[in-house]
Amino acid sequence: MSMVSLPGLRSLLDTMSQQRSLPPLAVQAALKAALLKGYERYRRTQVRNDEDFPEDYFENFAVKLDLKAEGFRVIATKTVVETVEDSDREIPLDLAIKKGAKVKLGDRVIVDVTPNQGDFGRLAALQTKTVLTQKLQEQQCKYIQETFADRKGTVLVGKVLKSDARGVVLGVSGGAGHPLVEAELPKYEKLPNDDYQEGAQFKVYLKKVFDRPSSKPMLRVSRATSYLVSGLFSDRVPEIRQARVEIKGVARDSIPTKPEITPRTKIAVHSLDPEIDPVAACIGKLGEHLNAIAQEIPGEKIEVIPWSEDPATYIANALAPAQVEGAIALDVENQSAEVFVTADQLAVALGPEDQNLQLASRLTEWKITLKTPPET
Repeated sequence: MSMVSLPGLRSLLDTMSQQRSLPPLAVQAALKAALLKGYERYRRTQVRNDEDFPEDYFENFAVKLDLKAEGFRVIATKTVVETVEDSDREIPLDLAIKKGAKVKLGDRVIVDVTPNQGDFGRLAALQTKTVLTQKLQEQQCKYIQETFADRKGTVLVGKVLKSDARGVVLGVSGGAGHPLVEAELPKYEKLPNDDYQEGAQFKVYLKKVFDRPSSKPMLRVSRATSYLVSGLFSDRVPEIRQARVEIKGVARDSIPTKPEITPRTKIAVHSLDPEIDPVAACIGKLGEHLNAIAQEIPGEKIEVIPWSEDPATYIANALAPAQVEGAIALDVENQSAEVFVTADQLAVALGPEDQNLQLASRLTEWKITLKTPPET
């Protein structure tokens, strides 16, 4: 059997696999598709005098790579006939027998149709190169979609590949043995306390999986979203994974308006098992769960509060660490509440730049107004 030599084929496949973040088999599939297009170009110019082929004309042709010998062959599946009318799809019985096949009329056999090394030609090689780029993009898109579409909305581990003023490019893994895939962490999704030096690792929330390749990575991740915090708790706390404790809401100020203000998150939890304290379960023994999560988002204060179906109780809990001992007037129709706190608790309830109040309002989804009782 003849073969078109491709010196350095193994190295080429390895390089493309690394550059495109694709498994070797996906790169091989792209190369075979490109080589088949190159063969089609060869046939047009050398054999059929540039005659137009139907779109599905080459469906019975295929390319076989030989990694050991570093080359490729073109094969065609043909039907054994008495008299040939279409040489691309048919082979005479006597010729099939000469090739050593034990066949009869109507059988389908595989025939080597590899062109000579020199005949393949410069134009066919250029066609192969052009199509290869396109096929690699298609394979990359397919691989990323198949690997990450179901993981949208989950927490992944990312490794910093490069960083500039526009944002960070992380490498995230599709699983053991799979190459890292580039993910974009835009500037507005970064955290102010992170050090994005090359090689650093961070947990990120997979926010978007694009459905087509472009100049940017097809994955977009976030460090700033509140979903990262809920994902970290879901991954860390057994009771949440077992659906015995549920997260009812998260409010996060991950990028405060002023650098002197501490980033802060409030997360409300509820137990579906009367024997479980949801706050204690999320904090963990000696604070092990909360401390581990805090290490993933350094410098951020995380408060775990109990959810309540009673709006007044929930609002009071959400305003912690302020102690709400006064009355809470609810306007259910407008989803607003007036909360009376003592003068010494007002600043605590507000927080720096009203951060605590705003987080409590976002967490409970009630518009909260703080008031102090009139002096008597």
